[in-house]
Amino acid sequence: MAEIKAFKGMRYNTENGGDLNSLVCPPYDIISDEQRTGYIEKNPYNIIRLELPKGGDDRYKEAGDTLDRWLSEGVLAQDKKDSIYVYEMEFTANGTKNKLKGFVSLVKLEDFSKGIVLPHEETLSKAKVDRFNLMSETFCNFSQIYSLYMDENGSVYSMIDGCSQGTPDMSVTDGDGTVHRMWCVTDEDVIAKVSKAFEDKKLYIADGHHRYETALNFHKHLVEDGRAVDGDLSNYISMMLVNIENPGLVVFPTHRMVHGLENFDAAKLIEACKPYFIIAEAPSEERMRAALNTFYFEGKKSFAMYTGCGKCYVMTLKDNHAVKEFLPDMSDAYCGLDVSVLHNLVLERIFGIDKENMANQKNLSYTRSLEEALEAVDNGDADCSFILNPTKVAEIRDVALANEKMPQKSTYFYPKLITGLVMNKFADRK
Repeated sequence: MAEIKAFKGMRYNTENGGDLNSLVCPPYDIISDEQRTGYIEKNPYNIIRLELPKGGDDRYKEAGDTLDRWLSEGVLAQDKKDSIYVYEMEFTANGTKNKLKGFVSLVKLEDFSKGIVLPHEETLSKAKVDRFNLMSETFCNFSQIYSLYMDENGSVYSMIDGCSQGTPDMSVTDGDGTVHRMWCVTDEDVIAKVSKAFEDKKLYIADGHHRYETALNFHKHLVEDGRAVDGDLSNYISMMLVNIENPGLVVFPTHRMVHGLENFDAAKLIEACKPYFIIAEAPSEERMRAALNTFYFEGKKSFAMYTGCGKCYVMTLKDNHAVKEFLPDMSDAYCGLDVSVLHNLVLERIFGIDKENMANQKNLSYTRSLEEALEAVDNGDADCSFILNPTKVAEIRDVALANEKMPQKSTYFYPKLITGLVMNKFADRK
């Protein structure tokens, strides 16, 4: 099954680069141009210059040149020994303090069709082109794919937890107050036992589908060009691996904003939805949240629609098998997702927003922020917004096991992995 491998991670030398807190950054795809500038102003060696190059057509080459220069200057250096890296995040979510611990290693790239590494949602092509171009110039994974595995008896967690009881080798605190700690594990016996434990495991990608698919395509590209063979380090990718039963796993919802529809009429929309849904107006945002929370724990398929001027409607599916009637070839796991209900019964059948439209975000955009979803309607940027409950981790697993993919932007794992603690440089520029 999954093949994992220790590696000589590339890390910052803080004596030359400065304080580690000023060198790391959040994932590139949630950073604005203004935030990017701020990170560089704080420290010109910030990893954002490599992970998210800006400028013209030469921006990817510039990132490669910058990486080479930082290595030669000793700002970055590769570890001397093959290691796995235990990674812990301590954070607060929904008013509760949590800890989440996993480990970073290399994982052999496998086609999804083999059923070893499994995706759970669709991807957008534009992001994959960008990551391919960056990889072509840097031959590096600057950030980790976030993946889950099943560890019923907790044996893997026990091993990595035992390696991370002392002072961490790296520790930073991000802008949200999350503490990120990392321990370098070089013990060959521990590494061998952890690797052996994954020989019967599947991996479920939680975050990083674009980067995984890009790495797979990039390795195939190198092989076709005669610049690599199967088994080279380009045949592996850096992953953060977390037990799917870890109590610290937190998933936030991603809300939908519908915009640019011709002759949008909220009243007609509500009438069109009544055959499928019980619809109740929520007198306040607080009541809407409370209703969604109740239905979430009751296992009902429910979401809210906001049409502006404080008008919010909680929509609860009457028949949990309604989506299955239209998608008989899809699994019960897929048909039972809140996002599947919304996309298939409302966005596609009533609004006429097809999958291509959704993928290109022509009439649909996404946000994790409830406030942004509401404000977009109030200020006229959206016709309406749909507020969703989070997808359950078990639902993600079941859809992946059925070899199916959720609609894009179905999940938002929190907190996001920090970029810049450890990186995987798998080849030199050629």
